Amino acid sequence: MSLLERLNQDMKQAMRAKDKETLSVIRMVKASLQNEAIKLGKDELAEQEELTVLSRELKQRKDSLHEFKEAGRDDLVLKLEDELKILQVYMPKQLSEEEVESIVVETIQEVSATSKKDMGKVMGALMPKVKGKADGALVNQLVQKHLS
Repeated sequence: MSLLERLNQDMKQAMRAKDKETLSVIRMVKASLQNEAIKLGKDELAEQEELTVLSRELKQRKDSLHEFKEAGRDDLVLKLEDELKILQVYMPKQLSEEEVESIVVETIQEVSATSKKDMGKVMGALMPKVKGKADGALVNQLVQKHLS
């Protein structure tokens, strides 16, 4: 089942259950997916492109969450935390830190990286492998740790 089909199904359930929060998040994600498809000039997005859009939505909310926490906006923090929980349902299972670290070490060996100068080369080869399955900040941190 594609992500769009799953979203449509969950949207119907949310409507029946009168779950406004879930319904709102699903509608925002669907709109983002449709906008991306229009931008790319396609009728339907590939799974990887859908994952990119979902990751972008998650990142935007995480960034906003950080800003709202700093500003002391607890009302908005709670709302965003709920939205993040709903979005996480549609993301692939996240890799553990150990799994990410093993992929990082493997990729460093593949590209024969030896110093921090090779960071771009490593990240370029690594990110497609962990896209949507690991936090980019964690990946970056682990790469720096192994290249120093």
